[in-house]
Amino acid sequence: MALFTNFKEAVLSAMTLAKVGNAQKGEVLQTSKTLCRFAEEDTDWLTACFLKSFRALDVHSLHHHSDITKNEVYSYVSDIFEAEEKGQALLEKGALIAKHLHSSSNHPNIKSGDLCIGLLKGVKVAGQVTDAISIIKSESKVPFMQVTEQDGDLTLSTQQGIYPDKIDKGCLILNHNREGGYAVYVFDKSGGNTYFWNRDFLGATPVKDDDYLTKRYTELCVEFADEGLPEGVMQEERLELAKKAVSHISATEEFNREEFEKEVLVEPEMIEQFAQFKEEFEKENDVPLDDQFKVSKKIAKREEKKLKSRMKLDTGAVIRLSSALIETPGGMVEQGFDEGKKMKFVKLFYNEEL
Repeated sequence: MALFTNFKEAVLSAMTLAKVGNAQKGEVLQTSKTLCRFAEEDTDWLTACFLKSFRALDVHSLHHHSDITKNEVYSYVSDIFEAEEKGQALLEKGALIAKHLHSSSNHPNIKSGDLCIGLLKGVKVAGQVTDAISIIKSESKVPFMQVTEQDGDLTLSTQQGIYPDKIDKGCLILNHNREGGYAVYVFDKSGGNTYFWNRDFLGATPVKDDDYLTKRYTELCVEFADEGLPEGVMQEERLELAKKAVSHISATEEFNREEFEKEVLVEPEMIEQFAQFKEEFEKENDVPLDDQFKVSKKIAKREEKKLKSRMKLDTGAVIRLSSALIETPGGMVEQGFDEGKKMKFVKLFYNEEL
């Protein structure tokens, strides 16, 4: 079942900062000596910065193979949530979180960056108001220009700063379901295969509920159709397989891998190819997928509609259509066959370019 969160009334109440280098390269760690002060008029903007990237993400939980209290981030955020003086606890435990991140940054590809840890109040989770801790890391500086007045004249200066839309990594820990490792939203835009942010630093694993499994299995099927079939398979056949697979999931109450293989994949060779591709998919995403689960109809229908909106052509072109465009009576999309070129075509109608 999906976790319903509402950030509408959330407010950033305190913040601490750190500069975290790559420990393997001998880069240093520097943490705040006092809480970061910010003007009251900047509160709404800063709150949005700390929450913007966490919408529509899969729910994770903090984890440890032996005892959840041995997960460093879990231990530190629990101390902050429980403290009477949460600001002071944020300063002290925030420094320990930064220290843990620094010691976890032991891969040569991990970049140094600025770490911001914020305490937010007024987050609503499953109908209950609670606190949350947002941890965001920016690994790149964005140049910007600033015009200021000096001695009755205007001057131009250039600076380097953090651009909110370009924040590289983030984690939002909600004070909800403590026994289960809290409800956690995580993102890492840097990609790569070090897994250091999710696995080594946070120890976060996805909550494998019906929504998650339905979404991931439909993604697996689409990627298999795109990348897992032999090179000679035509784009039309790939798209047809993807649609057949996603439609099967959408129409099923309880997904069963054996039934899926018999009805969708059919041929033993393709079943073997799918098994190998699934194994690689699970390793790449660092999460095994169950072979049987209850299908989330909401997610399945959404993924089915998303697939219908995509046209991937053998010429290399990829066309994405909005669901509104697909459902428009009379259609704004026309497909046909050009006798002269002996090729199919797609024609799009519109009033003006936006």
